[in-house]
Amino acid sequence: MSHPFTRRSVFSVAAAAWSGLATKMLLAESPPVIPLPPRPAERIRFGVSTYSFWQFRDGEPPNIESCINLAAEMGFDGVEILHVQMGDNQTNARLQQLKQQAFRHGLDLCGFSTHQSFVKPDEAERQKNVDHTIHCIELAYALGIPTIRVNTGRWGTSKDFDTLMANQGIEPRLPGYTDEDGFGWVIGSLEKCLKKAEECGVVLGLENHWGLGRDAAGVLRVLDALKSPWLRATLDTGNFLENQYEQYAQLAPQAVLVQAKTYHGGGKWYTLDIDYKRVAEILRAAHYSGYISLEMEGQADPAIAVPQSLKDLRAAFG
Repeated sequence: MSHPFTRRSVFSVAAAAWSGLATKMLLAESPPVIPLPPRPAERIRFGVSTYSFWQFRDGEPPNIESCINLAAEMGFDGVEILHVQMGDNQTNARLQQLKQQAFRHGLDLCGFSTHQSFVKPDEAERQKNVDHTIHCIELAYALGIPTIRVNTGRWGTSKDFDTLMANQGIEPRLPGYTDEDGFGWVIGSLEKCLKKAEECGVVLGLENHWGLGRDAAGVLRVLDALKSPWLRATLDTGNFLENQYEQYAQLAPQAVLVQAKTYHGGGKWYTLDIDYKRVAEILRAAHYSGYISLEMEGQADPAIAVPQSLKDLRAAFG
């Protein structure tokens, strides 16, 4: 006596049943799709540079730990650390403690502002600055910071920084050398840093910070020469002393971080009248959606001027 069902017949029945069910599912009315909220054109957040609490004033600088606490109390979203303000204790244990402290406060460590100069005829001196920059990349990586501010450097022929500022950031070249020489040194030196930047996932943000990076054209010349996603721009609103809005617009598409200067109580070296509503429009047109990092460079008490600056920036950016 044969069985009423064979293995083949069972599979045939199952396949037919599934086919019918699938057809009914396809023909059934689809559930309504709930639209996602529109994505904002930009998601600007506001950080504060630890420089705002110090400004290289005489005496011991406030430590990074206290600056993180102040940033949280004042309502910032992130903190940009000025490297030279860290002092000698840069052990991994401290770096991890800083990262944890910021996390507990709900703050990002959004930037790491470093100093270097590649405008040096001596190759060994340039290499020292390359090595220093690579070390700073590694510090940023340990801190979980995605970008560091870097400089081209300058000729170093000014007596001091006050003299440089009195001359609007312009200084004589070293005898026997040209800007062509200087740009070659800068480009070659930064190129040596890019492998480590990519390895650590840390973008170098070349700032318009005097020297060969005094204007947008100088910064863009370096960026265009290297064409690397690991080298972008840090746009400082306080370092263009002429045609500032035109230069903001030139640099904005390459910006990975924007440093916003304010001058409550009058600037230490100069005071710029910056229309931050206009700055916001320029950044919006460039689809910038990163951090605005406050650098309060006025002579007023930071305890008052820093939170007031944050209030003003939030109002300007809407």
